[in-house]
Amino acid sequence: MIELIYSDLCNGCGQCVTVCPTNVLSPGPQGVPLIAEQSACQTCFMCELYCAQDALYVDPDCATPRKPDPQKIRASGLLGQYRRDSGWDEWADDPRHANEHWRMDGIFALARGAG
Repeated sequence: MIELIYSDLCNGCGQCVTVCPTNVLSPGPQGVPLIAEQSACQTCFMCELYCAQDALYVDPDCATPRKPDPQKIRASGLLGQYRRDSGWDEWADDPRHANEHWRMDGIFALARGAG
């Protein structure tokens, strides 16, 4: 479940708001998103995948908010871990390996429409 957004790391791109299939995030001051509907988070990690700044933390517990300590999470190296471990940017500069993750957008659009 989305737990933390680090405003000092966020560049205000809004990608996390755009890709969230359940509209958990909303635009906030200076482009830094707000967690508007935490209980709607499905822990799909899409926001973390699209955050190139590693400015947010999604806890793997999808049922219970944990209220983690922001300093401990920052020091732990967990910020952006899912994006790194998935190889999201691994082939970004190699034209032989186009990133096909964008194809999930259609599926999430269908899910938003069904809700």
